Amino acid sequence: MALTALLVLELSLYAGCFCCGIVTAASITILQGNFGGRCILYGHVNYSANLIGVQSATSPSLCYFISAISVIVAVVCFSLTLYWLYAFCIDGDMSRERIWMSVIVGLCGAFLFFLLITGCMLKIGRDSLCSSVTSTVPNITSCEEAQTKSWSSPLKGERFYNRLLKAETAVWVNFFFWLIIGALAVFHRHRSSASKAGGFAGPAGALFGETHGTAEETEPFVNRHARPQ
Repeated sequence: MALTALLVLELSLYAGCFCCGIVTAASITILQGNFGGRCILYGHVNYSANLIGVQSATSPSLCYFISAISVIVAVVCFSLTLYWLYAFCIDGDMSRERIWMSVIVGLCGAFLFFLLITGCMLKIGRDSLCSSVTSTVPNITSCEEAQTKSWSSPLKGERFYNRLLKAETAVWVNFFFWLIIGALAVFHRHRSSASKAGGFAGPAGALFGETHGTAEETEPFVNRHARPQ
C-alpha cells in the first residue's frame, strides 16, 4: 500500500512537471510572437511620442533554449506517466529494477541543472528588462504598469510582464517537483539495495532471506550425532 501511494505521488509529480513545461514554453513562445519574434529578455526599451518601443533585444536563441528545455522536460514527463499507467493498468507490473532507479536519478540531475539555468535566465532577464522600462518610461514605478501603456506597432506589450512572471514561476515549480522526484528515486533505490542485502535469490520463493532446505541441512550443528571413530 505504501509503495502504491508513493507511485501515485510520483505520477502526480510527473503530471505537474508536464503542465509546468507546457506553461513555460507556451508563455515564452506567445511573448516572442507579440514582439515580432524578438526575445525581450535582457532587452532595452525606448520611449517616444507616448509609445514604448524595443531599442535592443537579446538573441532569439535564448528564448528558443528556454522553450526547448521546457518542451523536453514535458515530453519526458508525459512519456513516463503513460508508461507507468500502462504498466499498472495493462501489465499489472509495478516492479522497478535498480538500473531504472539509476536512470531516474540521472534524469533528475540533468533536469535540475538545466531548470536552474533556465530559471536564473528568466529571473535576471526579466529584472534587466524591467529596470530599463522603469528608468525610460515616465510616470511608472513598476514593470507591471508598463502593460497599460501604448506600445509602438506591431508590438503587443499588454501582458508581457505577466507572461514572463508566469514562465519563471512555472520553471521554479518544475524545479521543486524534480527535487521531490529525485528524493523518491533515491529512496526506492536505497530500499531495493536494502532488500537485496537482506536476502538472496535462491530456489523458488527464496527472496528477501527466505531459504528452503532439507531437515538435515537445517539441523543445528550442535545436535548432530558424532561420527563413529
